[in-house]
Amino acid sequence: MRSFCAGRNEREGMDTIKKERLIIIIGGLLIGIIAALLVFFGNPKNMGFCIACFIRDTAGGLNLQTAAPVGYIRPEIIGLVLGSCIMAIAGKEFKAKGGSSPVTRFVLGFFVMVGALMFLGCPLRMVLRLAGGDLNALVGLVGFAAGIAVGIIFLKKGYSLKRSYTLPKVEGWLFPVIQIAMLVLLVGGATFTFIRYSESGPGSMHAAILISLLAGLIVGAICQKTRLCMVGGIRDIILFKDGKLIWGFVAILVGCLATNLILSATTGASYFNLGFADQPIAHTDWLWNILGMFLVGFASVLLGGCPLRQVILTGEGNADSVSTVLGLIVGAAFCHNFGLASSAAGPTTNGMVAVIIGIVVCAGIACMNTFGKEK
Repeated sequence: MRSFCAGRNEREGMDTIKKERLIIIIGGLLIGIIAALLVFFGNPKNMGFCIACFIRDTAGGLNLQTAAPVGYIRPEIIGLVLGSCIMAIAGKEFKAKGGSSPVTRFVLGFFVMVGALMFLGCPLRMVLRLAGGDLNALVGLVGFAAGIAVGIIFLKKGYSLKRSYTLPKVEGWLFPVIQIAMLVLLVGGATFTFIRYSESGPGSMHAAILISLLAGLIVGAICQKTRLCMVGGIRDIILFKDGKLIWGFVAILVGCLATNLILSATTGASYFNLGFADQPIAHTDWLWNILGMFLVGFASVLLGGCPLRQVILTGEGNADSVSTVLGLIVGAAFCHNFGLASSAAGPTTNGMVAVIIGIVVCAGIACMNTFGKEK
């Protein structure tokens, strides 16, 4: 009888794992399709979704940075937070918590953005760039995986940013409410004279507000339900030989690639261009693509999640992730105000210096929170 029960429990466990994997794959396919359709409806090529780029554009829309081509409050970010919030409430998973090294998280978020704007994209856009034929994304993936691997060394040695604590509910609600205020600012348009809209460049390329917002809501809900995180996916493969999460990003790649090919065949426009050169909003400097994404991977492991995951967690009431996202926002403003961000022409000298500083700072944070902890 005991053997029978053990066998039944094992089968039930396997069935649960298969069901979770199937949900993640379906969710990833939907995200890939939605990302490609956002480009069809007006978003920049290979940028249906990019957490780093969209936060940068939003910072420009609020005049936190003044680069003319990148100013627009992106509804996709608003939708991601609110979609996650709605799903978390529906699943009784909304919990206000925080207090786990908020300043350290802010600094790490800052340097995640430095690395992402060196590469010109977050991990999600890296996948979408590959789905558009941009082989520079493969180069970035090498650096990203290497950064995660280095971070895992510290995880195995006991790295931790300490526990978080239950907070008053208002702490969890503030960031979603701020997103509603951002939507009011966006819809208000010219009513608010301090809001900036790019007239050329990536910031001027966007789908209609309602389409972008709806896409963000759907993807936010999917990511909250599936816990999609590319950093977590690669980390789990290395640490636990568990590829469940990474299947979601394989599905995003497949969904976006298939949709790009269909759109290319049916519209006559080019949504897929295989190669390194002449890719939209990208550069071909392999060394700094690697180092930029190395910094993103390293810092994201120390944070416990990629930029997409951090944004989703803000919708669940996680104040620690709010600290991280604020670091991303300030990092984006700093990168464009002080010439750290790359362009299609390649990386800047200031950006190169900032990436190296970021790697050193992350190494210091990792060491202090691994070997410098009080016994």
